[in-house]
Amino acid sequence: MASPASCLPLYQRFTRRNHISRAIELAILFLLLSLLLRRLLSHRIHGFAWLLAFLCESWFSFMWVLVVSTKWNQVEFKTYPHRLLQRKVELLPVDMFVTTADPVLEPPILTVNTVLSLLAVDYPPDKLACYVSDDGGSPLTFYSLVEAAKFARLWVPFCKKYGIQLRAPFRYFSGQSLSSQDASPEFQQERKKIQHEYEHLCQIIEDASRRPLPCELVGEFKDFSNIQRGNHPAIVKVIWENKNSDDESVPHLIYISREKRPNHPHNFKAGAMNVLTRVSGVITNAPIMLNLDCDVYVNNSKIILHAMCLLMGMNEKDCGFVQSPQCFYGGLKDDPFGNQFEVFMQYLVCGFAGIQGPFYQGTNCFHRKKVIYGSSPNDKQINAKLKNIEALKSIYGSSLELTTSVAETLSVLRTGTSHDDLLGSIEAARTVAGCGYECGTKWGSEVGWMYGSTAEDTQTGICIHGKGWKSAYCTPDPPAFLGCAPSDGPATMIQHKRWSTGLLEVLFGPKSPLILTLRGRLQFRQGLAYLYVLLWGLRSIPELCYAALPAYCIIADTHFLPKVGDPGFLITSFLFLIYNFYTLSEYLRIGLSIRAWWNNQRMSKIAAMNAGFFGALSVGLKLLGTSNTVFEVTQKEQPGTGDDKDANAGRFTFNDSPIFIPGTTVLLVNLVALAVAVLGFRPARGEDGFGTWEIVCSICVVLLLWTFLKGLFGRGKYGIPLPTIYKSATLATLFVQLSKMGSSS
Repeated sequence: MASPASCLPLYQRFTRRNHISRAIELAILFLLLSLLLRRLLSHRIHGFAWLLAFLCESWFSFMWVLVVSTKWNQVEFKTYPHRLLQRKVELLPVDMFVTTADPVLEPPILTVNTVLSLLAVDYPPDKLACYVSDDGGSPLTFYSLVEAAKFARLWVPFCKKYGIQLRAPFRYFSGQSLSSQDASPEFQQERKKIQHEYEHLCQIIEDASRRPLPCELVGEFKDFSNIQRGNHPAIVKVIWENKNSDDESVPHLIYISREKRPNHPHNFKAGAMNVLTRVSGVITNAPIMLNLDCDVYVNNSKIILHAMCLLMGMNEKDCGFVQSPQCFYGGLKDDPFGNQFEVFMQYLVCGFAGIQGPFYQGTNCFHRKKVIYGSSPNDKQINAKLKNIEALKSIYGSSLELTTSVAETLSVLRTGTSHDDLLGSIEAARTVAGCGYECGTKWGSEVGWMYGSTAEDTQTGICIHGKGWKSAYCTPDPPAFLGCAPSDGPATMIQHKRWSTGLLEVLFGPKSPLILTLRGRLQFRQGLAYLYVLLWGLRSIPELCYAALPAYCIIADTHFLPKVGDPGFLITSFLFLIYNFYTLSEYLRIGLSIRAWWNNQRMSKIAAMNAGFFGALSVGLKLLGTSNTVFEVTQKEQPGTGDDKDANAGRFTFNDSPIFIPGTTVLLVNLVALAVAVLGFRPARGEDGFGTWEIVCSICVVLLLWTFLKGLFGRGKYGIPLPTIYKSATLATLFVQLSKMGSSS
């Protein structure tokens, strides 16, 4: 007789009741369409300003249609890992990937904490292998991992013995994790010992980072001698091999630095992920892969069990990958840089989950390896294809070890148990990590992570959904993973520019959702949802135009908003009030403040006008064939620095990058316009001239760009550099002159 636990589901799917939200969203859409109709049917020709407003508002209306479609059916999943354990089923092995690219921008202690949190998760250690991809080829990163492996032999048993929840040492030893149940003398003594060992680990890594070389390059470090960054052979090292099934033992830890040669394309993070996939394929070949960025640590020690509830409890077709949301630790109060995306994750991504599943976010994701290998959920001829070894080699490369493991994965001949001898697979691993291995294969075009965009994550996820797979959203409590978000202006802008560039590359590339909806198995509404995300960069153009429009109207003495008493006045007034109150309610409903709402509103405009504009410009130049896009690594902070009580924490900073020119220019033209309005320099144009609402709009733009206004008078990194101000002033002067010409025509 079956036990009661074996009959209970491993997960539940809940559809949110959002009828009121739907009604408000439809009301906003009705008002937007009414405004557009009003502009079209206006009995008077209002000229350039009226036309530009109509075009911008048409764009905003289209984007709102995409929002309504995406958020219409929001879904959540609740998982029950204790039921999975009660079933005594064979848990699937997992290969865990961590990627890092630069030991300066991404300090090794960040990677160390991420790795330690992975090694200590609540999952059978003999079913886990952690692979670290170091695209910087840094001996410091390898040295740090070797030392971390020694500490892991103390840390992992300690966490499991006492049921520690925070498994990233830097967070656990911050002092916020102690509770009344941790009062036993034995625990206190052991904790003090472990903390001392961790502080020693941090110190030796810090000392090593100050030296030209972290240690003498002999023995296991010999491979790092005489190598140059961007020009070195593949390096694969087994730092720690798990040789027993003890629950407190440490999983495998393997270091990889793929081969790099000058003038050879490396395809950014996508290339690194494909190397990780191949190397793991010839060493451990687990059927499930988890990938994390180097600044993201495991916050919920049972997350792999939560994910397995979905991967093992769902029909395989309905769960090609499991995505967990990106959440952040040490975030500044009220999210002054608008980069924590709590509302986006809470509503938009749950809306994705109600269609074909959440999009792949580049981290915090569990993939089925067979899906990454390019399989389709309804491929009935897979076994016949696997018999053709030459065909497999043309797709996956010439390595016999890899093609054998691919065939096993796709045909489910085995579950991916670890090889008896990891060191015996090193030579095959070096081969598949070579920079020329992919030549003549389908890596990056049909299998693995997709090439051609700096947003390799979104592009890969679109291709997976385009083959008919679905995905699931795993949101356990506490959150599965926590990462660090940029905490200054330049880093935030670099991150947004990279996103907007990559997303537009996907939109205009061969893997566009428009193409996969027509020719693939991407559902229509899923295609619309992806379109909303991919169009983020192009949003910069209507945002810039609409922000400059009030200034143009004041200087040219015309108007683009209906006057008081005009029927269109009520439409615009209701639209402004309902939209803002509705977006504010979304923040309040999930426990955020009014200030957080305002910070996110202004930062979304700043990011669109500046980073989005340069992202769109970069893709435009690429499409014209004049330049290529570049993957820019975002500066990461050392653990703990985000929590410092600093009087200037959250204050926007600037540098000499041209990325700040658009925002500064828009601010200056609106300041000039307000000066014109206050001083009364306007010709007598009667009712056709600008009105109160153009002035109000111009003031709103200045308020949204308040950080730039402070930057005009700031000093050091808090001030806008003089060259940026001069260039912006030149552009603003040109704008004013053109606006005056418009007023005289």
